[in-house]
Amino acid sequence: MLWINCDVPVAPTNIHLQTLRAALGWLELGLPRDALDELAQLPTDAEDNADVLEVRWMIHADMKDWSAAMLASSKLIMIAAERASSWLHHAYAVRRASDGGLLRAFNLMAPVASRFPEEPTIPYNLACYTCQLQRGGTETMAWFERALAIGNPTELIQMALNDPDLAPVRDLIKKISAPKKRHAS
Repeated sequence: MLWINCDVPVAPTNIHLQTLRAALGWLELGLPRDALDELAQLPTDAEDNADVLEVRWMIHADMKDWSAAMLASSKLIMIAAERASSWLHHAYAVRRASDGGLLRAFNLMAPVASRFPEEPTIPYNLACYTCQLQRGGTETMAWFERALAIGNPTELIQMALNDPDLAPVRDLIKKISAPKKRHAS
């Protein structure tokens, strides 16, 4: 226990939580450098905390510092491989990092999809990757339909119709979203 003001015991996790909330507050205000400064106040042992790494990733992603985001997310995978967000963050950074790319992101995520069968963002992102890699509408739509099967179809279809990554298959997506007409008897 740490003692604040010599009379109130505060568990280290509570201090971490307060610092993480403050960092997220700075980030919401559009001040990512201040958010990083906030994280710098944490003790060094907090660097291996999954929540701290996730917030650090968010800050670097906001700054579009993909190398730093990739570093944070690779540590996050080592510490919290059971979190789908660890893998999603890492693939997102890998895709955008100068030494990454779409194929690396796809190769990272494809084997992980079966580990998180209830996470629609993984097959959705794989649909985006396959579409941008020009692997064909059939493979792209298979991933997209897998996302629809486990996620909110209305939200996913709307998102896909506005997603530039999926523009090449937009007509196929519209067919899914088109309401079926009833035949008059």
